Amino acid sequence: MLTKLLVIGCGGFLGAILRYGLSLAAHRRFPGSFAIGTLAVNVLGCLAIGALLASVIERDALSHNARLFWGVGMLGSFTTFSTFGFETFEWLEKGQPRAALLNVTLNVLLGLAAVWVGRGLVRGF
Repeated sequence: MLTKLLVIGCGGFLGAILRYGLSLAAHRRFPGSFAIGTLAVNVLGCLAIGALLASVIERDALSHNARLFWGVGMLGSFTTFSTFGFETFEWLEKGQPRAALLNVTLNVLLGLAAVWVGRGLVRGF
């Protein structure tokens, strides 16, 4: 169990640093108020998880520890949006567009509501 946690932690360390660096670079390259860094991280994370999971599912190309490092650690730290994108895409692939739409709707609406509640708890409603 300790080995798994260390593998995930090392991947998480890498993902966090990459997220910070890419976000910073995007904001420097394209200054302004739009969240270009977050967009860049989320899109790149979705690209990466699509390739990673296709390698795992279709080719069984990675060991269990490599999956933990790259998928849970690195990409989990880099962006959870990639997991959200992959799960939504899976529903569409399975011919269940309602489940995909529900996933998108609930994640966005409940996520925004949770931000509002969290801010309200600190600032006062």
